[in-house]
Amino acid sequence: MSRTGAGLGLLLCLGMAALTPAGRAGAQTADAPPPQRPTIHFNRWQEDWSVLANPATPQEAFDSLKYIPLSPGSSQVYLSLGGGLRERYESNGAPSFGTANTPRTDYVISRLEAHADLRLGPRLQVFIQLQSDFAPGKARLSAVDQDRLDLEQAFVAGSWPLAGGELKARVGRQQIAFDLQRFISVRDGPNVRQSYDAAWGDYERGPWRALAFYALPVQNRDQRAFDDYSSAHLTYGGARIEHTLGAGGGVSFSYSRFTQDAARLGAAAGDERRDILDLHIAGAARGFDWDGEVMGQSGRLGAQSVRAWAIGTLGGYTLASLPGTPRIGLQADAASGDSNPRDHRVETFNPLFPNGYYVTLAGYTGYVNFIHLKPSVTFKPTGALKVMLAGAAQWRQTTADAIYTQPTIPVKGSAGQPGRYTGAYGQIRLDWAVNPHVAMALEATHFAVGEVIRRLGGHDSDYLGLEFKYGW
Repeated sequence: MSRTGAGLGLLLCLGMAALTPAGRAGAQTADAPPPQRPTIHFNRWQEDWSVLANPATPQEAFDSLKYIPLSPGSSQVYLSLGGGLRERYESNGAPSFGTANTPRTDYVISRLEAHADLRLGPRLQVFIQLQSDFAPGKARLSAVDQDRLDLEQAFVAGSWPLAGGELKARVGRQQIAFDLQRFISVRDGPNVRQSYDAAWGDYERGPWRALAFYALPVQNRDQRAFDDYSSAHLTYGGARIEHTLGAGGGVSFSYSRFTQDAARLGAAAGDERRDILDLHIAGAARGFDWDGEVMGQSGRLGAQSVRAWAIGTLGGYTLASLPGTPRIGLQADAASGDSNPRDHRVETFNPLFPNGYYVTLAGYTGYVNFIHLKPSVTFKPTGALKVMLAGAAQWRQTTADAIYTQPTIPVKGSAGQPGRYTGAYGQIRLDWAVNPHVAMALEATHFAVGEVIRRLGGHDSDYLGLEFKYGW
């Protein structure tokens, strides 16, 4: 924890020579409302701090580091520094349901990020972000738990007007996510986020958007600083067409290709080559909201052919006239498993780069060989506090394949065991936006296992996560 504190102190001390407020350009009329400060985004590179060039913008400490003008003739040429800190205490009563003889674990995951955002006008950007991640108290560290110091993002981005639309491009280490991040995500739940060494391009015109990308997913190491790497042994790329349908809604269709050398999934092993088709639709109207996604996978894994699929749906209805504007929700998901390990065909779905907390932060089950039904109620006691209560049941799609924990780890001995029912869980989550810089969250889950897991020596488990986030 002391390393994190020292890192945050260093971040806040960067550029102390620039603490004297820089000259501001622009004027504010007497009747116009003051400009709004930018909000802290999930993707920090999407923030535009040029509004601080206007002296009427509300000021905060260290604003001279958020907006450092580099050209007297343009407010759009500037450097912005920033950072973030996430601390989460986690307690897990039985990782892998206790089947791997893993004792109860209590630990902290600590993520510190610092970035520099250089804007060379309204259409050219250079963004660099560092990360330092530690997991004090965690006995068994995985690749996503700790990364002492490394390059999280470093890319050049540009945009150009073209034929009534806008062409955009990004080249370098970056983060990629689509929709609800079921299958392609930033992986924000664990400590180390998922980055990609990638080239990205998209063209937007009216309600249409077409994009293409090619990426080498970054693989994490923690032997020394700046040792993360990517290679042609693991690649992901594709193309996508999107069409906006009103506020918050739209439909998209994509083709992508995933390759991984020397892969292993369930009982299959070898070089993996998957061709992927994905259809996604989302929208909201008259109090209803919905989000649905269907993905099909074909190709080869070693000497075996691949035929796999997944469905994800999430919808609800908001009672806007009631106190707290409660939302009644229902989530239903399914992913294929391998119904016959001896037929030279792999039906086990590969969730690619999933967002684990789409199900729960506990990570008890992955998006592989499962059926998941989850009703929920979400309400807001205050404008800053959101509460979600949910209960869910889970089954295997086929008993011939294993039960999987997040992301694709089979529970030893579960493949071929009779009984599709995996278990049920109750979940409560609280999200509190304390102020524009600070957010806190609590998530608690109790998972009651089914008889299949009990026969394998597993038992019920409880998860508790307490999170603090600060963004500057």
